Amino acid sequence: MTLLKLIWEFFLTGMFAIGGGLTTFPFLMNMSQKYGWFSAEELIDMIAVSESTPGAIGINMATYAGLKVSGPIGGILATIFLVIPSVVIIWAMLPFLDKYRQSRLVDGIFYALRPISAGLIAAALARIMQISFFFPSEALLGPIHWLAVVIFGLFFGLIRLKPQIHPILVILAGALIGILLKL
Repeated sequence: MTLLKLIWEFFLTGMFAIGGGLTTFPFLMNMSQKYGWFSAEELIDMIAVSESTPGAIGINMATYAGLKVSGPIGGILATIFLVIPSVVIIWAMLPFLDKYRQSRLVDGIFYALRPISAGLIAAALARIMQISFFFPSEALLGPIHWLAVVIFGLFFGLIRLKPQIHPILVILAGALIGILLKL
């Protein structure tokens, strides 16, 4: 039964997570709260692993979540059912998009999807920051992990002041600090 729920949830995520990989985060957070398959902290770890491995973040997160919930078969099925809606919709729309490429209606539809996508990404960012900087079990104004806030501020300031710093160095430094903070 868990495998069927997993398939259904990732199918729905694939249908409605418009705008890229981070838009899957609110759906994964909902799965976490609804089924208890993974904690908020594990979800943040999923994002970290998905961002640091090759491939699309949404697909990587689906594979990771499915693997966590139902083993290798869960990882494979979660990934497939996340992708199926997009593939079917693209195949179905392809003849019309080519024919109506210059249509004001088509442009309007794609333009209308932008704020939806931005809202999903903003919701993901807000929740990630809440989990990272605050105790996840507390309200948004609960005790702050001041060290994490200071480190985030320093990294942001350093990147703004020295944009020529290679991103890999920033990622490695962030990973090292994350590991040290977990100890």
